[in-house]
Amino acid sequence: MKLRLGMIGGGQGAFIGAVHRIAARIDGEYELVCGAFSSNAEKSQASGLLLGLPANRIYNSYTELIEKEKQLPEDQRVQVISIVTPNHVHFAPTKMALENGFHVVLDKPMTFSLAEAKELDKIVKATGKLFCLTHTYTGYPMVKEAKQLIKAGKLGAIRKVYVEYPQGWLSSFLEGDDNKQASWRTDPGKSGIAGAMGDIGTHAFNLAEYVTGLEVTKICADINIVVEGRKLDDDGAALLKFNNGASGVLTATQIAAGEENNVKIRVYGENGGLEWHQSDANSLTVMYTDKPMEVWRTGGGYTSSFAQHNTRTPAGHPEGYLEAFANLYCNFALTVKAGIEGRTATPEELDFPGVKEGVRGMAFIENVIASGKSDKKWTEFSI
Repeated sequence: MKLRLGMIGGGQGAFIGAVHRIAARIDGEYELVCGAFSSNAEKSQASGLLLGLPANRIYNSYTELIEKEKQLPEDQRVQVISIVTPNHVHFAPTKMALENGFHVVLDKPMTFSLAEAKELDKIVKATGKLFCLTHTYTGYPMVKEAKQLIKAGKLGAIRKVYVEYPQGWLSSFLEGDDNKQASWRTDPGKSGIAGAMGDIGTHAFNLAEYVTGLEVTKICADINIVVEGRKLDDDGAALLKFNNGASGVLTATQIAAGEENNVKIRVYGENGGLEWHQSDANSLTVMYTDKPMEVWRTGGGYTSSFAQHNTRTPAGHPEGYLEAFANLYCNFALTVKAGIEGRTATPEELDFPGVKEGVRGMAFIENVIASGKSDKKWTEFSI
């Protein structure tokens, strides 16, 4: 049984919509049955037709999609709605979809503001519908392996965390050249109060908390606008304190000329450390105080059930960004199906980011920007 999937946003010219659709297709768990692909009705219609949808399932707005799909017989209407719009159009369609009985997959960050995120948290709990937030990097098998090693105490008590996300694509004033992605991501009216810290800093923050199982309690940030004329931050760094006493360093920049999407994390405990970076996503380096360094690989029979559950190919066959993205969609689908089948989803199936991660991500944005503006050394991480 395939779940019936609808999409809001992600029409022609929107790269992330195509990524979501590919991710949803990889494991054959979904069938795209409807969409409202743009706020421009003509573009929505054209996008839907290119995707092979019948004209009567291509809608001119998200409100039309939700209202008309709800009127269809239960065995025909959409079951899961994927929302891939810019940040300022996250809350309203998600709220409406949940309140009308649909499960939701939402692109990150969760909302435009922390206040919206907290309200959405209440709505998810009140409706009982399932919700997935696409923090992609948690979908990699060796990121999941790193989490399981730390959870099992293999490194001992965690002491130090380094996480970074360098990009270089905004090294120049691209928003001045009619670049669609640059224009909305650097626009406070569409992106929110943060630029780089909202766009990629939230990924780094989520990765640090996911892998370690810890939560940030204090933050000391330096936030910068490097490119002249830009309205939102394009560079920043933050010192972190975690709830077990560990300290950390987070950096996120979009002006590191020449960098692509070089996400990295290093974690050190009292007995050893580990390192993972996206440029070699199939490998996890594990270091010890009393024996040689090891390199763990995706597909190895020695990995945890969580890593194996999210691995599709034999060892040595690279699995990358699209597969990591697909793992979120697949696990979400299996959890939705578990509910339909009346069974309890397994821990491996339930391993996808949800509303809690969304609220903490929005809290990170507001706290890191507030800290960057403050003269105080440390800012309490508040929600």
